[in-house]
Amino acid sequence: MSGTRRRVTIVGAAATSVVAGVALLPNWSAGAAVSDDPTVDARTKATFQRLADAVFTDRTNALVDGRADADKPLTDGFSGDVALSSGTARTEDATRSALGQRKEKLARAGETYRAAGTTVTLNATRVTGRTAKAEVTETTTLTYARTRGDAPKTTGFQARHELTFTADRQGDWRLTGIRDADQGGLAVNTLSKPAPVKATAAADTMPNAPRAATTRNPAAAPKTSTTYDYKAMAAYAEKHWNAYNKDYPDFSGRGAGGDCTNFVSQSLKAGGWKHVPGYVYDYTRWFGNADIQSHSFIGVNEWSWFAQNSKRTQPLANVYQLEVGDVLQVDFDKDGSKDHTMIVTYKSGGVPYLTYHSNNTLRRSVASLVASYPNAYYYAYRT
Repeated sequence: MSGTRRRVTIVGAAATSVVAGVALLPNWSAGAAVSDDPTVDARTKATFQRLADAVFTDRTNALVDGRADADKPLTDGFSGDVALSSGTARTEDATRSALGQRKEKLARAGETYRAAGTTVTLNATRVTGRTAKAEVTETTTLTYARTRGDAPKTTGFQARHELTFTADRQGDWRLTGIRDADQGGLAVNTLSKPAPVKATAAADTMPNAPRAATTRNPAAAPKTSTTYDYKAMAAYAEKHWNAYNKDYPDFSGRGAGGDCTNFVSQSLKAGGWKHVPGYVYDYTRWFGNADIQSHSFIGVNEWSWFAQNSKRTQPLANVYQLEVGDVLQVDFDKDGSKDHTMIVTYKSGGVPYLTYHSNNTLRRSVASLVASYPNAYYYAYRT
C-alpha cells in the first residue's frame, strides 16, 4: 500500500463486481411520508462501502501527525440516500477526538506517523426489515514519521467491522451503529476494549509468570540461545499475518481470544518447537495441526502454563528486552487472566515490533501498544 490515503473508486460495472446482488425490503407501515420498498441494490451497497471507507479513513487520519484534513471529516460529504445518523456523527466526532489524544500519547512514546492509507472491502450485506447489516474488512497502513537505521518504515493491520444501516420513513439509509467484529480489538485506530479471556477454574494453581516492566532503555538482555530458528519464526509470522495457513484451523471470531495464540504457536513450531503429544486438556502437552490442537496450542493462559512448565521460555523483566522470536502476552483488565498473545518479528533501535492475529497486525511497536494500553499487565517470554 502507498504511504498516502487511498480512496476506493466505485463506478459503473465496477460497483457490480465489488458489491453484487440486490435485496428488497418489505413495506413500512402506512403513512404519507413513508417510502415504498426502498432497495439495497448494487449502487446502495457501493455507497455503504464508500461511507465505511470514509469512517475508518477519518479515524486513521486522526492519528497522522500534521494531517491538514483531519478536522474535515470525509464523512461530512455524505448526505441524501446514505449518510451518518446524527447520533453516529456525534460518536465519530468523539472517537476522532480520543484518537487525537492517543496520537499525542504515541508521540510522547517516540512514535509518530506521517502518512496513512485505508481501504475497506464490503464482504456481505444482510437485510432484515428496514435494517441492513454490512460486514466489512478494513486494511490500513501507517507510515512512521521517523525511522532510524533498519527500523520498519510502516506498520499495518486488518480489522473486521459490522455496520448497521437503518432506513428512515423517507427510505434514506442512515449509519446507526458500528461494531468491531474481531475478538482482539487491537487495531490502533479503534477504541474498543479488548474482550477478556477467562482462564479455567484451576488457574490459581498453575505456573504464574512474573509481570514485565514497560520502561524504556532497560538493562540489556541479549539472546544467546541457538536451540531454535528465530528468523524462521519471524518469517512465518510475517508471511501469514494476513494470509492464513490452511494447514491449521482459523479461530478468528470463535470464542474469546480469537486466533492469536494459535498463530503464535504455529510460528514457534516453524522455528523448531516440537510437539508434545497427549491429552488435549493437559497443559503439559503441546501439539497442533489441521485436525486437533491441544489447549496449550490455542489458549492464551494454557500456552503460558505450558511454556513455563516445559522450560521452553524464561521470563523477561522488561518488554523492551524482547528479541525476535520472543513472545509478549497482555492482561488488559488486570484480573490475573491473560488476554492476548503476540510474537516479536523485528527489533530496531531497542524497540521490539510485534506481529499478531485478532486483529491481524504486522510489526506494531511495543511503544505503540504500551501507549495505547498503559494500565494493562504485560508478560514477556524469552523463547
